[in-house]
Amino acid sequence: MSSTVKHTLLCALLLLVLATAAGQTLRFSVSPSELKPGDKGVLRATVSFPDSMKQSYDPSEGESPYFFLSGDSPALSFGKLSYPKPTKVSSDGFWVYYKSVTLSLPFTVKANAKPGKVAVNATFGYNLCHKTTGFCGMPSEESRQLSLQILPGDPGSPAATVDEASPEEQPSGEEPAARTEPAAEPESAAESKTSTGSILFYMLMAILGGIVLNFTPCVLPILPIRAMSMVNQAQKDVTKVLLHTLVYTLGVLISFGSIAAVFIIARLSGVNLTYGFLSQSLTYNLIMLSILFLFGLSLLGVWQMTLPGMNAAAKTSSKKGYAGSFFGGIFAFLMGFSCMGPFMGPALEVAVRLSSPLLMIFFLLIGFGFALPFILISLFPKALKLIPKPGEWMNIFKEVMGFLLLLLTWKYFSNIWGLTKSGAYLLDTAHFVVFLGFAAWLYGRFVRVENSKAVQYVFTLLTLAVIVFAAWNYLPWKEKHVPPQSAAALVDGMQPADHEGWYVFTPELFDRLQAEGKTVFLDIGAAWCTNCKTNEKKVLHQEDIAAEFKKLGVVTLKGDFTNGDPVLKDWIQKGGSIGVPFNVLYIPGQEPVKMPELFSKKDLLDALSRVPAREGK
Repeated sequence: MSSTVKHTLLCALLLLVLATAAGQTLRFSVSPSELKPGDKGVLRATVSFPDSMKQSYDPSEGESPYFFLSGDSPALSFGKLSYPKPTKVSSDGFWVYYKSVTLSLPFTVKANAKPGKVAVNATFGYNLCHKTTGFCGMPSEESRQLSLQILPGDPGSPAATVDEASPEEQPSGEEPAARTEPAAEPESAAESKTSTGSILFYMLMAILGGIVLNFTPCVLPILPIRAMSMVNQAQKDVTKVLLHTLVYTLGVLISFGSIAAVFIIARLSGVNLTYGFLSQSLTYNLIMLSILFLFGLSLLGVWQMTLPGMNAAAKTSSKKGYAGSFFGGIFAFLMGFSCMGPFMGPALEVAVRLSSPLLMIFFLLIGFGFALPFILISLFPKALKLIPKPGEWMNIFKEVMGFLLLLLTWKYFSNIWGLTKSGAYLLDTAHFVVFLGFAAWLYGRFVRVENSKAVQYVFTLLTLAVIVFAAWNYLPWKEKHVPPQSAAALVDGMQPADHEGWYVFTPELFDRLQAEGKTVFLDIGAAWCTNCKTNEKKVLHQEDIAAEFKKLGVVTLKGDFTNGDPVLKDWIQKGGSIGVPFNVLYIPGQEPVKMPELFSKKDLLDALSRVPAREGK
């Protein structure tokens, strides 16, 4: 099975997944919150990330364009960005951070600043890489608007100040000797300190997320009904109520456990589930865009989703006895899916970071959190009074949520633009979404219980036909979508890259060189990829390596994945990888030699030793 098919299959399977957000990962702050003209303060931003990831920074480059904090306010004058001391310093001089990192930007209130509340616009950029595999995700930027109170000036009192760099922070302009100043811990020590806390955090978020899912428009109305049903079935016998509740919980846990099983089976089938794969997948972003749009229309009443097995589960759950309670749990899960689907994205990003056992525990805890309100209500029926009674407010709330989901589709449109850099493809995606909305309207308008089965069957097929037609016509990558500066467009001759002796990679140029019997070394990297820059600095751009390439007649090609070029992405995936760095030596008549994510001169020279002697003649 090809890598593309595997990834497509995975995304299709993941449509079953639902879950909750994994908590806030970014924090912005301004301190102090009240200042006078001439006073100094600090704008701070913190990003928290899992143990499997790391943030790197090269202190020799000053302010990084991919790891930064910037501020903007007409009342403030901003100073120099401060980078904190690293968790460790790598052998090549990079500062490495684990678990979380805070950037600080000092500022001074301008002398002519008028009293009152002013807005402070902050932008935080970061670029995480996987600690084990070395693959890096594409850079992320988050913006927030904060507020600061400017007080009237008092010439008689000294200006209040805040240290521009706290003791735990290290300015980026220090001399190189400062790189080794931190008492950096070994990577294993950092892991041992953070892994337990991170796992406990994920598990707590899973339980809280499961609880929150009960308050979606699809679940909240049935919460008191289901709980009282179990209480009445047990004739208010506390022991029987508890048993019915446990059986109900078992149905919920099995339902959520099946979601985890989808991930585990995908892993066992050989599909790469690594952080960054989903966000860099065009297929995944298209699927999530479609889901978000369809669920938004569903909440607005354009159509109503009925999952397979929902009617059967509803009938069975209405029966008395423990079977009714068990299938009641499954029915609640299926009912909740109609509203919970849009929240699967954050759960997918969490799931790819966890091992299979922890992944199963993660989803089971979501299920436990989902069942917890039922457990509490069954044991304490008076708690029903705390739950708002269903009414017209539920419909209004549901419709407002529908508009909110439609608004959130911009995120995936933005991701698609970032991956393709093609206005033509973005327009075609918008065309597809319009057809998708028409298909949802067809289904909601004609596939109804009051219509005959024949009418429902015909319009179900027609709905599917509209979706297939739109996907077939608008979603495939075509020549018209290729941006002028992408790899596919650079086909004339050999265009020099940004380093002497290297040329811009194109599939056509590669095929031509291979047909001529030439050995090719391909380096696909990105400006935001720390490991890519390390390989280039320490190995690929060294004079002795350049001389060896020249002696052996190896043509060196460079691919720039900074903007997520889809042509390069396809090449990377076909080469068995999911991200950068991607370095491969192609020798005619031999299997490609794939270099590790970080490699030494010796590693490269060992690979070059396979080049036949005739290449150097």
